[in-house]
Amino acid sequence: MDLLDKDGLTEHEFLEQYSVGDYERPSVTTDMVIFTVTAEEADSYRKLPEKELRVLLIRRAGHPFLGKWALPGGFVRSNETTEQAAVRELCEETGVKDVYLEQLYTFSDIGRDPRTWVISCSYMALINSDKLELKAGDDAAAAAWFKVAYRPLWEKKERIEDGYIKTLEYEIKLSSEEEELSAVVARTMTAKTTSTGMDYQIVSNDGLAFDHAKIIACAIERLRGKVNYTDIALHLMPKFFTLTELQQVYEVVMDKELLKAAFRRKVADLVAETDQYTENAGHRPSRLYRRNWEDEG
Repeated sequence: MDLLDKDGLTEHEFLEQYSVGDYERPSVTTDMVIFTVTAEEADSYRKLPEKELRVLLIRRAGHPFLGKWALPGGFVRSNETTEQAAVRELCEETGVKDVYLEQLYTFSDIGRDPRTWVISCSYMALINSDKLELKAGDDAAAAAWFKVAYRPLWEKKERIEDGYIKTLEYEIKLSSEEEELSAVVARTMTAKTTSTGMDYQIVSNDGLAFDHAKIIACAIERLRGKVNYTDIALHLMPKFFTLTELQQVYEVVMDKELLKAAFRRKVADLVAETDQYTENAGHRPSRLYRRNWEDEG
């Protein structure tokens, strides 16, 4: 027997008379925070190349925010999920697939897109720079990797009746060979006895489109947090690498120096030795390692 609702309708009857126009429907996009780590050439052959954390940005070729830099992304098509849209956008912009990808956060502030009501389901991807093949999409004038700096400016903590509110302001600096962008983002955490919440607000913005400064800040926080307790940083590495190179990647992501001995204990279970060594590096050969979930072949 079919169940009846309060109006005496079966589910089939309800769906037949349901009007999709009763509620305004938002457009949905995916915005991609795509990170890689590149090596900057050293000024001496005896020194190791310095690592730099970079994020991919696209210069917008049309309105709104014409000429501004934005995260790669686009509208979700009617025949795909948000994750499928993210994978498609990633492949279109970088030429790579089958890389680390995770959903970041849903951004739904009113007015975040001047065209219409747009909700963004954002994703974070990590790519080994050796695999990259940049190409701007149809709606983009250029694509470029920007060096990322993300540092705190100040913090404030207030006690409230059943918990506290902590606010931190961070400065984001993004630099390419031709341009520098900057923004200040405030991150507010409300901790109560019954719940916790996190909110990001853009304090100032110079050069970034939409609310993408906020999305970038959220992605950096996620990446730094997960580096501490997962093997996520290994997705930024080539197939074979030295422990020193891996430590450099951890340091550039976390923006701090790490003690060599403590770091090697930390990653001991994440990597596996190979019988290969570095060649033509200008110093004594170092043993190469691999991710412990991959075969050596």
